[in-house]
Formats: sequence, structure tokens, C-alpha cells
Amino acid sequence: MGTLSAVLLVVVARSLSVSGLHPSCNFYQELQREEESCRTVLKEERTPDYTATGGPGCKGFWDGIVCWGQSEAGQMITVPCPALLKSLFDRHGFISRNCTVEGWSEVFPNISSVCGAEARQDKVCLVFYMIVRILYTLGHSLSLVALTTGSAILCLFRRLRCTRNFIHVNLFFSFMLRAAVVLLKDHVLFTHNTHCSQPGSLVGCKVCVVVFHYFIMANFFWLLVEGLYLHSLLMLMTHIPLTCYLLIGWGVPAMFVTAWTFTRAYLENTGCWERNGHLIPIWVINGPIGFSIMVNFILFISIIRVLLQKLRCPDVGGGDHSQYRRLAKSTLLLIPLFGIHYVVFGSLNESMADYKIFFDLAIGSFQGLVVAILYCFLNTEVQGELKRRWRSEGLTRPPHTLSFSHNASVRSNHSATRQRTQQSETTVL
Repeated sequence: MGTLSAVLLVVVARSLSVSGLHPSCNFYQELQREEESCRTVLKEERTPDYTATGGPGCKGFWDGIVCWGQSEAGQMITVPCPALLKSLFDRHGFISRNCTVEGWSEVFPNISSVCGAEARQDKVCLVFYMIVRILYTLGHSLSLVALTTGSAILCLFRRLRCTRNFIHVNLFFSFMLRAAVVLLKDHVLFTHNTHCSQPGSLVGCKVCVVVFHYFIMANFFWLLVEGLYLHSLLMLMTHIPLTCYLLIGWGVPAMFVTAWTFTRAYLENTGCWERNGHLIPIWVINGPIGFSIMVNFILFISIIRVLLQKLRCPDVGGGDHSQYRRLAKSTLLLIPLFGIHYVVFGSLNESMADYKIFFDLAIGSFQGLVVAILYCFLNTEVQGELKRRWRSEGLTRPPHTLSFSHNASVRSNHSATRQRTQQSETTVL
């Protein structure tokens, strides 16, 4: 069982970045099928002469991962690497045991070195994925706190209620749900050992994957909504109703995830749905996400072009150095809002899979935190409203009422700020 534990540890490490479930789920199912097949074969070939403690040979048995048939004393049995390990590590070696008068010998050579990865490589792989998991847990936790606070601010203050902030709040909610489902998945499916062989557990696994995919896709489509809104605002296009934005952000993902659920149930109803082998279910999920990323990238390029034109306008003061600095600032501010880093992550090939995993999971988990800081806490309109409320509560002034002229000045400044920020998401224009 020591060999099985070591192999399972590597399976967990390698599956952290791929599935939304307990990574041993599918592995245990396949292992159980192999064990049942082995016991059937052993039952058919068993004879009274071969006993567990003596006799002319060694009794066949299942060692937890490999099936060993009965053998005569003095024979060496050689078998290929188990199919499970071949699918995981793509190594085609052979392992052996000697049948002695005292029973079976230990496996030789070491199964991990022949059929799996080297021990040192396993440790490095495990450490890497544990670091990634710690980072994305921290990133999602901080994002969840910041997004919850930011959403409360944008919802509670009446003066902050506008179309732009309405879209921001929905984007914040999508980030919050995405972070919550990742943290919940880790707590329930990693902390508690989920036995996928139980029917109730299988249903729970599948429901978890469906919800996981929906929140991920909804997050990408609300990033697309942000891009569409800002692009229409800068291009002075026809006003799009809020209902359309809601349908794009929440409705379209629901439609595709529902289609994925049916295609997965009919074409690949295996395990907990955490592994994807059939192309149709894969593209039902990845196709719309990839489309939203590419459309947002096109909108991003178009908006940068418009910003550059505005900065070069004679009415805008400042030299070339100041203009390009403003353009660079605008670009950096828009990258997390549009999710442009996903274009970079998606362009990495298989040879750079570890880098893709690190940036996509570990660094990408902080996107919600960055968006909340840039578009809520650093927003001049939000800061002005918070300062006004702070003063109105008497926390930063002597205990006497503000004069009428001061209140009028605050309201005037707030109105002007709101008009300026309504034209663009950045403060450089």
C-alpha cells in the first residue's frame, strides 16, 4: 500500500490545476475496476495446492495496484506497468516479483522509477503544485474580501448607482462566486475524502463541476460585458439596455453550461465529469470562453486606439512624453478589467505548461482583488462619497454642523466628478 499512497500523492499533485474535484476520484474508480477484474481472474485460476502460507508455490493476490497470478516456487513473474500508471506517466516498463518458498519477494525494480516519475521529480512536482495552491487560495480569499466590501459600497450609496457601477457590481459578484466555488471545492473535496464509488457522491461531484463551470464562464462573460459597455461609451454608440447585459453575463453561460451538461451525460458520462476526453463537451465549454476572450481583446485594441487619438488631440495638453505615459497608464488599468492576460496564458504551448498553470491559477487568482482596488477603492467618485459620509457622521470634524455653503460645495464637486468618470473607466482622460 505504500506504493499506492506514493502514486496517489503524485496524482493529487498533477490534478490540482485541472479538475474542480477531488483528484483521486477518477483514479479510485479505475483502480476499483482493476481490482474487481483481478479478483475474478484469481478466483478462476485458484487451486488447493497453492496456499497463502506454504505449499509448492505462491498464491495470486492483488497488491493494491498490480495483479499477480499464482506461481510455482522458484519462478520469477514479470508483468508490464499497470494501465493506470501508463495513462498517467506514459512509461512502458516491466516489474517483477520472485516466488520463493517463503512467499513473494518485493517488487523490483522500484515501480515508481520504472512506471512512474522519479522520486526527486515527484517531490519537486508536489512542492510546485502546493505552492500554486497556497497562492491561489490566498488570492481568491483576498479577492473575496475586497470584492464583498466593494460591492457593498457600490450598492449602499445611492449616489453611486449608475449603469457603469451596476455592471461593476455584477462583475464583482461573478468574481466572488468564482472565488467561493474554488475555496469551497478545496475545503469539501480535498479536506474530506470523497468516495466517488458511492452514487450520492457521484451526483455531488457532477453538480459541483456544473456549478464550477457556470461561475467560471459567467466571470469571463461579465469581463466581456465590461468591454462592450466601455467600447460603446467611447464610441458614442446606441445605448444598450441593462437587460441585454444581464442576458450576456448570466444567461449565455447558463445556456452553454446546460448544453454541456446534456452532451456530457449522453457522450461521456464517466466518473465525476472532472476529466474531459470527448471533443464535443470540451468545445461546448472552451469555445464560448475562448470567443469571449478574443472579442474582449479586439475591443481592448480598439479602445487603446481611441485613447491614443484622444491624447493626440490638440485640446489635450501635455507633450509626447506625458501623452504616452497617460496611454500606458490607461492600458495597465484596462488589462485586469478586460482579462487580457488570458490571451497571454492561452498562447503558451504544452512545453510551458507549468508557467501557464502558475500564471493562470496563482497570479490570475488576484485579478478580483486588483479589479476591486482599481475600480472601487481608487475610484475618485467612490472616495468622494466615502469622504462625504465620513464628514456627515462627524468623525473628522468638531461636533457642530457643516455650513450650507460647504455642503453645497461638496455636492457640486461630487456632481462634476461623476460626470467626468461616467465618460471613461480611467482617470487619464
